Amino acid sequence: MRPRTFAAGATAAAAVLLLSSCSTPGGGTTADAGSGVLVVSTPTEPDSLDPTLANTFAARLVFTSFCEKLYDVDANLKIVPQLAAGMPVMSDGGRTMDIPLRKGVEFNDGTPLNAAAVKTTLDRDLTMKASARVGELNAVAGVEVKDQDTVRLRLKHPSAPLLAQLADRSGLVMSPTALKKLGDNFGTAPVCVGPFSFKSRVSGNELSFVKSQDYYDRDKVRLNGIVYKFITNSSVATANLESGDVQAAEHLDPSDAVNLENEKGEKVLHSDTIAYQSLSINVRKNAKTALSHSADLREAFEMSINRNALNQSVWNGQMVPDCGPLPAQSALHTKTACTPFDPDAARALVKKSGVKTPVPVELMVPTGAASQREAQVVQSMANDVGFKVSVRPIDLVSGLDLARKGQFDTFLEGWSGRVDPDGDTNDIITTGGSNNFSGSDDKTVDRLIAEAARTTDTARRAELYGAAVKRVGEQRPLLYLYHDRWFVGTTDKLHGVVYPPDGIPRFKTAYLTP
Repeated sequence: MRPRTFAAGATAAAAVLLLSSCSTPGGGTTADAGSGVLVVSTPTEPDSLDPTLANTFAARLVFTSFCEKLYDVDANLKIVPQLAAGMPVMSDGGRTMDIPLRKGVEFNDGTPLNAAAVKTTLDRDLTMKASARVGELNAVAGVEVKDQDTVRLRLKHPSAPLLAQLADRSGLVMSPTALKKLGDNFGTAPVCVGPFSFKSRVSGNELSFVKSQDYYDRDKVRLNGIVYKFITNSSVATANLESGDVQAAEHLDPSDAVNLENEKGEKVLHSDTIAYQSLSINVRKNAKTALSHSADLREAFEMSINRNALNQSVWNGQMVPDCGPLPAQSALHTKTACTPFDPDAARALVKKSGVKTPVPVELMVPTGAASQREAQVVQSMANDVGFKVSVRPIDLVSGLDLARKGQFDTFLEGWSGRVDPDGDTNDIITTGGSNNFSGSDDKTVDRLIAEAARTTDTARRAELYGAAVKRVGEQRPLLYLYHDRWFVGTTDKLHGVVYPPDGIPRFKTAYLTP
């Protein structure tokens, strides 16, 4: 069957689907409208379920079911209140942010949500030694309780990206009662405000949640529970969907999504997301690799990659080739001139470098069939101009750990994208950032990104981000490859799933029909 191209512009689409499952004597799951338990497959397992520590897309996915934020994004990437009762009130020249909170809200352990509870969470995010939120909240000088229903943030300086951070993991609010009880072990039995409550985790297999009886909006929740099963192979996930063992398959490969759309009993949701794929190159001064010390070799490596061919051969042409982190739908996106695919020029640069050929390069890549295919295509292209690429498959969590320690040569890994461009640049291409896997250190880039965060002028911000991305493109600590189009396959009996362009399906309003 010849694949057909999905229609573009599906980013604002929201879908409603219904699904349920029941346990079988053998421990499997089957669709059953009566049980009201939704089984969703996802290709990667979350790292931590502690919002202060979590750092993977899979964690962002499951948080939507049990841990709400101060703000969220809608189908048009507009920031909207969630646990907040309204948009923040700014004063003192943008240095004071007052956030009103919903009244009468309880955590899933019955603890009231109030300003003191929000302060407890934010203080933890800002001070916990291993916190992954410190960089996201670096503009916050302090958190105060203005009154029971209003939390006040004192800022070091005006910060354009802060609201978007509060619509992401930095806005997740944890039960102070559970924090006091569990401390650093909060992620083992997390308690937040959400449509579902944490039930259990079987490492490497699944996460289970049940409908919360404390949730303020529980009348809209029609499922009795939700189970996330970890199935790394998209074809296996598709087979599980067709057999009824799962009722939604998140993050399907484009080829499986194309095939599934032609099957009776299933349907496919798709979204042109804000996510992107890149290849980080370790450029730390203590790195002992050929690419780390040669700008010519890094340029040659990029010249060897045909982004369009990569898209066609691995993704059936479904991705959007690009050489910058900001998606086209961002108001701050500026067109970037990409380094052209030029194997002859790449060979000349390899020769110019003086390094003995073939030049060894280890490419670390998360496990998964699609990731392996992508790595193999990059391997073939680079080998053609004088490199000798060896592919090293590794589980995502271990790969991220090695990347942060600088114990790698190159790393092919995606970024799920953020609503504000600061989340796609700061901490990733700025000095000392926790997601700056390459170890790049450029004060000019740091200055451009910092200045962009401190102004609310859209045109000026776009100019600054454009300059930063251009400079990164010249130095090549990482190579941007494309923006993602993502797919969720479902049974046609599942309704009510919302799938905005942040690429994270929401199941709060999902339900199943017979």
